[in-house]
Amino acid sequence: MNLEIYYVDAFSNNIFGGNPAAVIFTNLSDDDLMQNIAAENNLSETAFINISKNENTIRWFSPTKEVDLCGHATLASAFVYFNYINTEKDTIEFKSNGGMLIVNKKDNILELDFPKDTFIKTNHEDVVCNAIGLKPTETYKGQINLMAVYENEEEILNLQPDFKKVFDLTGQGLIVTAPGLHHDFVSRYFCPKYGINEDPVTGSAHTTLIPYWSDKLGSKKLLAKQASTRGGELFCENKDERVLIGGNAVLYMKGNINIS
Repeated sequence: MNLEIYYVDAFSNNIFGGNPAAVIFTNLSDDDLMQNIAAENNLSETAFINISKNENTIRWFSPTKEVDLCGHATLASAFVYFNYINTEKDTIEFKSNGGMLIVNKKDNILELDFPKDTFIKTNHEDVVCNAIGLKPTETYKGQINLMAVYENEEEILNLQPDFKKVFDLTGQGLIVTAPGLHHDFVSRYFCPKYGINEDPVTGSAHTTLIPYWSDKLGSKKLLAKQASTRGGELFCENKDERVLIGGNAVLYMKGNINIS
């Protein structure tokens, strides 16, 4: 078996920035093999895309398990599609476990069109404080993640999580967020349950962040930064039932996987 694989840095203008994802266009359906490939890649996500006349499907695997929604690997997959699979197209739709996903090519920006998250206010401030060392002003539980809100960007930058305790929190992972100094808001994302202590840039987390900050700031269009070591900038828009998440992507490597 020979599979073509692309490594793409999503939400970045430059290699070594943003969030790296592996992208494989294939009709492979062996879950165990896909999980083994993702573990071998050891990136936060490996995307497997099956292109057909009827529908395009996308699945994402972390190093330890399959995930239901992933933004950066979808952005990376669209980048590969527009640049190496079908250069005539500027829109692609993917059927996924997280719903129907659309990516539009707009000049140098790729724009994810994702379902908006729904979330409720919770009282997890104390358990979050125990896990990451600083009490948030409020917490919310979305369909996937727990989110904790802080007062300013400096607090977000200085957080030092205990990942064993973060693992025990409710939800897939923990989003932490605050108003930004040079961006409308900043965030970080911790997901040890899926073998990712800190994700560099998390598109799916912004399905929660965008409606929250849009309401707080009274603005439909927002500029966001994920304040990880690699970092990434996201161009966001809050729609009625969807959110738009724009970013750049660059190719780091193209190669082949040979499985005998």
